[in-house]
Amino acid sequence: MPTTKPRVMVTETAALTAALDAAATTWPGVPRSELLARLALAGADAHRHAELDAQANRRAAVARLAGSMTGRFGQTYLDDLRQEWPP
Repeated sequence: MPTTKPRVMVTETAALTAALDAAATTWPGVPRSELLARLALAGADAHRHAELDAQANRRAAVARLAGSMTGRFGQTYLDDLRQEWPP
């Protein structure tokens, strides 16, 4: 079917063949080109969820550690540190 959208050519390597064969058990009777598209979309969705999870984990770590160093260095820490520097 003619289309104005770009097409992508992919070589079916051994790993891709195994992935397509596995996908065919989930979606029997679907052409391999459609299986590849479904796998790509499922992979993109999994990647997006992994990124969101990682972002949530980073935010949780920041929230958990926020304020944990308060009072660790004392009132004159910066002044003491600066006195070690050459003038």
